Amino acid sequence: MAVDMSMKVLVVDDYKTMLRIMRNLLRQLGFENVEDAIDGTKALEVLRGSPDPFGLIISDWNMEPMTGIELLRHVRADEKFQKIPFIMVTAESKSENVIAAKEAGVSNYIVKPFNAGTLKAKMISVLGEF
Repeated sequence: MAVDMSMKVLVVDDYKTMLRIMRNLLRQLGFENVEDAIDGTKALEVLRGSPDPFGLIISDWNMEPMTGIELLRHVRADEKFQKIPFIMVTAESKSENVIAAKEAGVSNYIVKPFNAGTLKAKMISVLGEF
């Protein structure tokens, strides 16, 4: 099944520059319907408040007050959102973090820094070809 390029993508990061970079990378890949949130708490508000479902969540790990891993656990615990592919972005590649994210139900993992090619490869791995 082909990926719907008009699907909504939620980008979660507490660093505004990273939100802008992610939005630009997604646009380069053909995804225009991008919303963002500055932390996990706001991301849950966006998810719950949206009339249209999201097709993908891309979240930073290190945020306050709710981290990316906490957001992931909330998303996986909510029947309405648990099937949404979730890509975690982090500057740390510690194996215990990767294991914790996998146990929490992450779809894939990106270590910073990365480029559009890396993002596309990770997205293809969770969404299929586009």
